[in-house]
Amino acid sequence: MMDDDRLRAVTACEFCGTVAEFGAEFGAGLEAVGVPPAGDVALCAACRGDAPAGEGHWRCLEGAAWSDVPAVQLAVWRKLGTLDAPWAVEARENMVLEGAVLGWTEVLAGVVHRDSNGAVLAQGDTVVLIKDLVVKGANFTAKRGTAVRGIALVADNAAQIEGRVEGQRIVILTEFVKKR
Repeated sequence: MMDDDRLRAVTACEFCGTVAEFGAEFGAGLEAVGVPPAGDVALCAACRGDAPAGEGHWRCLEGAAWSDVPAVQLAVWRKLGTLDAPWAVEARENMVLEGAVLGWTEVLAGVVHRDSNGAVLAQGDTVVLIKDLVVKGANFTAKRGTAVRGIALVADNAAQIEGRVEGQRIVILTEFVKKR
């Protein structure tokens, strides 16, 4: 059962938005599903896997991925990882995960980002480029010694981070940075 402070969707599935009938604690057909370590999400029978759901049904995850509820984000990230469709892979890669959710996904995926010296990188760290990098498609070279503040970790790839250099958001290989 969801704690009062985690109670969010009492009449609609947190994945697909299917509106449940009024009356039951979580609405008829909705049940709280545990998403360790994040908490619970309220899901309909189709999203729980208790009723048939076609391939097209899971496109609802593209919208649910933008939820600001950590448990929903983690549940969507996990479900997208089980789907064998190009749109699902792309949706999972494009999810914007922050804070605890990003940490949970890294632990689940076994991904640890390390700089060129082996130091563990975390979301929001500042790194320094150790080599001039030609930025493809942006027509500039990111110079050695440039500080990149507030990096974002690529959830499924320990060799990549994202950051802003000269106003452009770019992907940087971790082998070319050191933690500041």
